[in-house]
Amino acid sequence: MPEPRTSNPGPRTSIPPCPHFGPCGGCQLQHLAYAAQLSDKAARLRGLLEATGIALPELQIHPSPPLAYRNRIRLTLAEVDGQLRAGYLNSSNPNNQSPATNNQRPAFLPITVCPIAAPILWHATEAFLASINEQPRLWLRNPRQMPDQLELFATADESRLQLTLFLRTTAKSLPKKLAANFTALCEALRTRIPELAGAGISQLPALSKQRSRRAEQPRPGPTWGSPGLNYTVASLEPQTLNLGSQSYWVPRGAFFQINRFLLPELLALVTNNRTGQLAFDLYAGVGLFSRALAARFTNVTATEIAESAISALAATKLTNLRAVKATTLDFLRAAVLDRDRPGLVVLDPPRSGAGPEVCTLLARISAPTLVYVSCSPETLPADLITLTASGYALAKLHLFDLFPQTTHIETVAILTR
Repeated sequence: MPEPRTSNPGPRTSIPPCPHFGPCGGCQLQHLAYAAQLSDKAARLRGLLEATGIALPELQIHPSPPLAYRNRIRLTLAEVDGQLRAGYLNSSNPNNQSPATNNQRPAFLPITVCPIAAPILWHATEAFLASINEQPRLWLRNPRQMPDQLELFATADESRLQLTLFLRTTAKSLPKKLAANFTALCEALRTRIPELAGAGISQLPALSKQRSRRAEQPRPGPTWGSPGLNYTVASLEPQTLNLGSQSYWVPRGAFFQINRFLLPELLALVTNNRTGQLAFDLYAGVGLFSRALAARFTNVTATEIAESAISALAATKLTNLRAVKATTLDFLRAAVLDRDRPGLVVLDPPRSGAGPEVCTLLARISAPTLVYVSCSPETLPADLITLTASGYALAKLHLFDLFPQTTHIETVAILTR
């Protein structure tokens, strides 16, 4: 059951802004005032890092507007009472305290609003559902190809939007007429959502008990309009430096940071006032950091393994930015042999962290400054132990609240030697 709403919240508590708080399970901290959320996250991060015995600098906290901050959402789709609805899969128990057991199937929770999403994303969701439900024979009556998920991505100013429809299909290929139907759907959507710039269908395998977005590999299907968005991140540097805003080509489906409000601040912390001959950007994605570093360093090498992201990196046309398609581990093994010596290394690994071998190789490369952007406070301590044992000192520590209302913590650790 959801925590009861109270008309008299205390200094640490707040009336949850979402009517789905509790059953949804996605925004676990909505019952706390935002200041309390920040305080609890800071205490949790300090506790995990203090346990390492590493000398910690003062923790600097970067708050975010607590609602409407997401530039991307991915919703589950399901038919309810003959109508396609959008929502989330709740894989927790009724009290949202622990994961479901293997014998429990995640329950679908239809939603009517998502307060943490940029308004255009939910507006587009409603328009999409209305369009689909006007043509149920085309989209809801064929068991061989059923709408399963909807992903929406918008620019920071909500002026442009990308849409991806994920279809569950048992067929090896989609029928040819589906492409025409999808084009007609998108054209109809654009009359309701003028911001819609492009859309695509991704094919998912038949549903199984091992349902997992990370494990499933979607296959591309029909497309419409632009294959991506130009996403602009404002510059926080003095205008006298004439570096201006950064514009990124983000292909549909490629990873990009989701907090549209804090991105300028995060980019500034990682890249401002850093110059030199060579910088590495590891786990680079579409080049959030490497594009800005290219304006400051003589040469920048960015590594990425995801095909959509590396294609965006390679298309930057910056002569001093080299895009390398490789895992970070393979790239660093080669860099050690080549005796590359960057003045700066930026790394933004997945939740699993960089790992001991990557950290050991970074120690051998011995860049004067490492900027470690971490999305997991649970895996960060082990990596910091390896790095500090090799001679690095933790010089600065920042908590970026990229995910208000949730337990997620983004940390920027700056190490020097």
